[in-house]
Amino acid sequence: MPIARSLEWWRPEDSRERWPLARPRTVEVPPASDRVAFVALMFFTLVLLLAPQLLLPSLAPLHLAMVAGCVAIAANLVSRLSRASASVAIATEVWIAFGLALWAVLSAPLSLWPSGSVGFLFDPFAKSLILFWLLSSAVVTIGRVRCTAWLLALITVPLALTGLWHLLSGVFLPGGAAAGYGRIAGYEAPLTANPNDLALMLNLILPLGVALLLSERRWALKVLAVAVVTLSVFAIIATFSRGGFLTLMTVCIAYMVRLSGRHRVVYCLPLILLLCLPLLPSGYLDQMGTITSLGADPTGSAAERLTDLMAAGRLVQASPLTGVGVGMNALAMNAERGTTWRMVHNVYLQIAVELGIPGLIVFLVLLVRTIRKAGTARLTAARTGNGRTAFRLAEALQISLIAFAVAALFHPIGYNFYFYYIAGMSLGIGTAIRANATRGEATVA
Repeated sequence: MPIARSLEWWRPEDSRERWPLARPRTVEVPPASDRVAFVALMFFTLVLLLAPQLLLPSLAPLHLAMVAGCVAIAANLVSRLSRASASVAIATEVWIAFGLALWAVLSAPLSLWPSGSVGFLFDPFAKSLILFWLLSSAVVTIGRVRCTAWLLALITVPLALTGLWHLLSGVFLPGGAAAGYGRIAGYEAPLTANPNDLALMLNLILPLGVALLLSERRWALKVLAVAVVTLSVFAIIATFSRGGFLTLMTVCIAYMVRLSGRHRVVYCLPLILLLCLPLLPSGYLDQMGTITSLGADPTGSAAERLTDLMAAGRLVQASPLTGVGVGMNALAMNAERGTTWRMVHNVYLQIAVELGIPGLIVFLVLLVRTIRKAGTARLTAARTGNGRTAFRLAEALQISLIAFAVAALFHPIGYNFYFYYIAGMSLGIGTAIRANATRGEATVA
């Protein structure tokens, strides 16, 4: 294999877009027994990201997310057990994720705080793994993946509008405007409460919006997708997140590479970005400049992050096999560099500190396999007549996973929903595309 090809590990084969432009040869007919699980999962997603119980406290006693999750689990189990054994199979990547959880359980007795690690295993880690399994086994048709993509894209509208409103109306974090620029408050929900997490969420969903823009045939839906993508980009900028900026650039570069073969207009993107520079909020370029010049950061947060990374490295050296226990990196960091209760803002170091080198290796295997699975699904869609929608959604999910791999350098979210949601969708679309290809081959035969 040539060196240039071997470096592109996320592109398993030549990825030129050669899919037939005709409609798919087969029509999807989702089993009726799966519908309850899928609808419950979509409702759970809505509650998870929008947190309506925080806006309407009267909804809190209803525990909407828990009820929706339990319904999705029960319905999915009933559906799996009532179908053929081949349909019950669990993806290898799900087993790998369960293996990571098993290692966390085995190392919990050696944790700095064993009972705290056990509690962390149940929330959030177990919840993320269950969601991963549900998505990989319930969102298994192209129509369902498209529906999920539209739901996520539309959910970003209130998230993005809230971020932009906070910037325009001066709703900042405490001390957020002290350094000459504003760090806006995020959307009031567990996964988007601070600006960095808001930027992360918008970045991970952004490729799905681009996929819908490129695949929808109706102009009304294309215009809606353009609005969603534009709002997300503006809101990511409004967060003043350095990690968010680098992740956004990763998404842009990935799409420039992917689309350059058929859509030469993407080469105009750098020029468009330059023309938009005057529209950037005051102080934005100064904030982004601290990515390469830590001393220029007036808040000192960049230097603190570097100090934390070095402290985390020392912790990995001190306990390379079992780590300090899942969920305990903040406690260990306090002992290593002083009490601040800050977690290490790097997924890879977070897992290495808590679960040791074995845990990090398992997580990296899971990450790489899901990226490759999405790439394989994309190529299969191009070669088997699954259609433009399947191709673009698989492409978007692979780019989202690559974006997560970059964002993971700046966030302590190794066990949260962000990665596991996108990874679950990637496995689901792979299943859908393979099933369509198999049915198509059977029809031709």
